[in-house]
Amino acid sequence: MSHITIHDYLRDTAKYPVKPICVFFGDDAFLRSFAVRHIRDQVLAGEDAEFALSQFDGDNTKLEFKDVHRELRMTAMFGGGRRVVRIDEADTFVSKYRAELEMYVANPSEQTVLILQLKSFPSNTNLYKKLAASGLLIESKTPTEKEVLGWVIQWSKQQYKTHCDKVAAEIIVQRIGIEHGTGILDQELAKLSLMVTDPKRGITQELVEQAVGSWRVRKVWDMLDAALEGKTATAIQQLNALLLAGEAPTGILAAVAATLRKLAMATELILDAERQNRKISVRSALEKVEVKSFVLGKTEKQLVQLGRHRGAKLSDWLLQLDLDLKGDSRTKKRLLLETFIVKLSAAKLRGG
Repeated sequence: MSHITIHDYLRDTAKYPVKPICVFFGDDAFLRSFAVRHIRDQVLAGEDAEFALSQFDGDNTKLEFKDVHRELRMTAMFGGGRRVVRIDEADTFVSKYRAELEMYVANPSEQTVLILQLKSFPSNTNLYKKLAASGLLIESKTPTEKEVLGWVIQWSKQQYKTHCDKVAAEIIVQRIGIEHGTGILDQELAKLSLMVTDPKRGITQELVEQAVGSWRVRKVWDMLDAALEGKTATAIQQLNALLLAGEAPTGILAAVAATLRKLAMATELILDAERQNRKISVRSALEKVEVKSFVLGKTEKQLVQLGRHRGAKLSDWLLQLDLDLKGDSRTKKRLLLETFIVKLSAAKLRGG
């Protein structure tokens, strides 16, 4: 079998079982990372699964094949008896150790899944041909302008169980664009799905016109920027302005949740690297979770200000706030949001 597209794979993952070697290649880093996480979760099980995962930076010139091979042949003590070895940005590594990889393809470990992430994987190479016969090759390509409209509608239904009508999808694509890949579109759909008030209608033209690129959305970003920069009073003023303008508390949370989850994911990458006696810079971690390049510098400063302790708690904070706003707490919703802002904007914790 030759390669399959990322869209076909994600549409029906059960149709494509995990192989000892899985290769992802293409320009859409968001879809690629989404599918990689899916395979990792399929292979590894249990609370100790993280200890059965080894990650390498393929563009690290000091990385040698013997280091990877040792991990590939290592017996798993956690993760349900299986292991995952993942090499990111693996183009240089694959070019350098093509012969060694071809030998490994002939006799791969049955207990370890090797995941290679590449920008390109030419089909005329022997390695591609060998893996086409025995591995799982997935091309992660950003939808074209003709394809993206259908992708938005399908992705909303598939990932967020929310109908998105065609006119609404057209406005989303027009205002957001596809030049930064599907990750930004996914953020918008995640936000909009949480703002839906009528599940039968789903994401409508009216909702998109209100929420995507509107004054209220810009005010939400101003509030979040102020909070992450430690400007508590300014952030709360922005929050009050949004609430006075009629913005729903759940809508405010939905608008900031995607960004904050990226900070949480970047923090986890940093902490995971440290647990494996590796180092990864804040900027590299943010790049890996698809923070847009034109806000990378600002976001790097914000994550440093936030600190690792609070960054590690972000996911739990977001989940609890979501539950509280939806009825788990009797506290006034304004106070819940103000308390959350204070958590975000307080001075960096010692050791953070």
